[in-house]
Amino acid sequence: MNTYVIGKKVALGFAEAEQRITEELGKVGFGILTEIDVAATMKKKLGVEMPPYRILGACNPHFAHQAIGAEPQIGALLPCNAVVRQDAGGAVHIELMDPNAVLGLVGRPEVTAVAAQVRQRLEQALAAV
Repeated sequence: MNTYVIGKKVALGFAEAEQRITEELGKVGFGILTEIDVAATMKKKLGVEMPPYRILGACNPHFAHQAIGAEPQIGALLPCNAVVRQDAGGAVHIELMDPNAVLGLVGRPEVTAVAAQVRQRLEQALAAV
């Protein structure tokens, strides 16, 4: 993987993977605020075909409130993005923003503590898929 994403390849179809990660995120307190269909946007704006690719903006209000209270500008780094994508070979991947990497940019201990808690919940959701 890399330093800013946690994720895995799943043995599910694209729609089922999106449904499952949405459900599992819900079980650990995250709702989906936004959904961006990247493949549809690329088709519409550029006429480019690509495999299914969706970005889900996941938010836990409790953790968001803590982070914003500690650092009001942190909203530029929120929500936690979850990507469900299918690669050219047909494999489906679920990838979540690593809050330790992203929120660590702030450099404040209060935010680092929130990021660690968020990562633990995101890992729990990902493991359940």
